[in-house]
Amino acid sequence: MGPRNDAVIVGGGHNGLVAATLLARAGRSVAVLERRDRVGGAAVSSSPWPGVDARVSRYSYLVSLLPAALRHQLGLRFQLRPRAVASYPPAGSGFDGLRKRVADRLGPTLLQPLRTRDEIHRLLGEDAWLLEQPLSEQLEERFDDDLKRGIELTDATIGTFAPANDPLLRQNRCFVYHVVGGPWDIPVGGMGALTSELERLAREAGAEIVCGAEVTTIDSDAAEALIACADGSQRRAAHVLANVAPAVLSELLGEPAGQRPEGSQLKLNMLLARLPRLRDGDVDPRRAFAGTFHVNEGYAQLQVAYEEAASGRIPSLPPCELYCHSLTDPTILSPELRAAGAHTLTLFGLHMPARLFEGAGHDRAKREAVEATLRSLGSVLAEPISDCLWTDADGEPCLEARTPIELEAELGMPGGHIFHRDLSWPFAETEDDVGRWGVETERPNVWLCGAGARRGGGVSGIPGHNAARAVLGAFSTRAPAGRCSPAS
Repeated sequence: MGPRNDAVIVGGGHNGLVAATLLARAGRSVAVLERRDRVGGAAVSSSPWPGVDARVSRYSYLVSLLPAALRHQLGLRFQLRPRAVASYPPAGSGFDGLRKRVADRLGPTLLQPLRTRDEIHRLLGEDAWLLEQPLSEQLEERFDDDLKRGIELTDATIGTFAPANDPLLRQNRCFVYHVVGGPWDIPVGGMGALTSELERLAREAGAEIVCGAEVTTIDSDAAEALIACADGSQRRAAHVLANVAPAVLSELLGEPAGQRPEGSQLKLNMLLARLPRLRDGDVDPRRAFAGTFHVNEGYAQLQVAYEEAASGRIPSLPPCELYCHSLTDPTILSPELRAAGAHTLTLFGLHMPARLFEGAGHDRAKREAVEATLRSLGSVLAEPISDCLWTDADGEPCLEARTPIELEAELGMPGGHIFHRDLSWPFAETEDDVGRWGVETERPNVWLCGAGARRGGGVSGIPGHNAARAVLGAFSTRAPAGRCSPAS
């Protein structure tokens, strides 16, 4: 029947490694099963271009939501650096006070058991409209300038396919998660540095990490789970922590997966021989690209792009934002590249839903999306970005693109959804969930510990922490923690 552990973690992303460390430190036997040949999930660095010694953060690329309290608890030894510039063009100060208040008031609750909606409403005070009123109403009331409205709206749009006036308030939920962590910082050495440190901590705590172990089924009851892998091996465990999307977990359990999530982004990684000149000759590119460089992200432009994508068309002028990691952290480049003046450029394209890339036409749609996005970028540059690209050992330009469909294939994210599914509110939405951790499923010994948990999403470690706390609580009661409802 294979070895038995107190806990088996399915998926070695950063949340799985956080959970493994905390459980192993508590004296529990833990095994992490990762289907790929290395851990880290979306939080990894790679060198995608032949013969070029540049390590880019291939998928996730900035850190904001990882709480300082959790970094201290884990004893993480990796460095975050603030960016010299937050935004270009500047976003203005219309929401600055709101952002700080939400971060200060809501942030600490993310590592605690779930509170009621009413408690969070009272905690937010004058900002509680975020729970009830479409973001569009406040943006249109507080800002006269279309660009300032749009730049604020981007924090509600990253990875989320919804308009500013969405009655489901998906945009509000996304906005809350993007502001609650505070400034977005650069991980020195790239995302891979964070993953390497988390792996070190997990191994030192005594966790077993097995790569190339693709889990195919989980057969669970209230007392024990049997985990089977593609190579025929099996594990038994008292508890299973699923560091995979909820839809993937349903498939592993042999349950209906429900509606497929839909991611909505195009990611471009580039290596430049030099930073491009801007149409505004008074602005130094080294300053503009040091922070989030907004391209065609006006309020009206975002709405047009959403409507075009919702109708099944690649946006004619895709909104996107960029930043240059190497301006803040040159260690990701070899000394030779640094001496030559090379720089990385990371682009995140908005309103690029998976529906645009599905089926046999994926490659054609990808080419169209990349071309449209580069045209959009070119509208604010004084020269084509293609003239600035470094070339690899094969003479090809150093540009890598990833669609939602490719993220699904590479990372197991259904629909390429970077949050595994639409983000949920960071409080209990049913009476039964009050006091729980937001990681529970219908199976009392199966727990979510990835981005699809309540209070998941982003590079935060929060779902990993909360799943570990829930499991340790279940062990302390010597029985599963009661009837559980699905996290939603």
